[in-house]
Amino acid sequence: MKYRNAILFVVLAAVWGSAFTAIRAGLEYFPPVLFAALRYDLAGVIMFGYAAYATDRWRPRGREEWIVVAIGGVFLIAAYHAFLFVGEQGTTSAAAAVVVSLSPVLTTGFARLLLPEERLTTLGLVGLAIGFVGVAVLSNPDPDNLATTRTISLGLVFLATVSFALGSVLTRRVEENLPIETMEAWSMCLGALLMHGLSVGLGEPIRSVEWTGEGLIALAYLSLVASAAGFLIYFDLLDRLGPIEINLVSYAAPFAAAVTGVVFLSETPTVFTGVGFGLICCGFVLIKREAIREELGGMRSASVSGD
Repeated sequence: MKYRNAILFVVLAAVWGSAFTAIRAGLEYFPPVLFAALRYDLAGVIMFGYAAYATDRWRPRGREEWIVVAIGGVFLIAAYHAFLFVGEQGTTSAAAAVVVSLSPVLTTGFARLLLPEERLTTLGLVGLAIGFVGVAVLSNPDPDNLATTRTISLGLVFLATVSFALGSVLTRRVEENLPIETMEAWSMCLGALLMHGLSVGLGEPIRSVEWTGEGLIALAYLSLVASAAGFLIYFDLLDRLGPIEINLVSYAAPFAAAVTGVVFLSETPTVFTGVGFGLICCGFVLIKREAIREELGGMRSASVSGD
């Protein structure tokens, strides 16, 4: 199919962007960390089934592979989603999605810091700084009262993004050949277990859950569509497009979050949301300018050879 990759890219951006709206909607009925844990209880089981079907290794082997699973479970699943779900209680879906779109910028920054073969140029450092300025503009803090609910919430979403970016880089420091589907499955289950423990520690009783139709729809959407189906599309596109192009999903997702937030939750994005998003995009372009140039050159060469 000629436009298969483009269609799947749009679907993935819509699914992952609307997930922020589903989180915001479900928080009306679930305690935040328990909500995140339940999401990955279901998604982990589904991903286990897919890993057993699609790969020749459904279980990690050796110390390095278990370390990668542990990093994924702690940083990519547990820390990221605990911070994100708690943070989304006090901000809009679009604002949360914009902060999370900083992830490729932070990932590159951590890679330059932690991976010896990587190094940020002066322009790269400027791009990193611009990305942080974008988050500051989005937060629009009141100098006389920095501890507002919205500022704290966006700070927690920022910590979620830091957790995800750091986890992504740490997994690259470990030499292993574990299939990504298997790693995701085990990490999801480990992350869910950790979040259940955190939920208990925070005093989130299961009896506080309101088992409404709306809450169950939000949970099902996040587990089955955003997590299970979303990651399957992601794996397919990662193989076909590579990491540079697939990173652009982070920059398309806020549009889906903004639209679904307006339609389903009557949220209204502010000017600061748009300006912050623009600055984060500029930071990404400056940091990844060489990779983007190579990608565009490869696309032009493919187009010419196709002619």
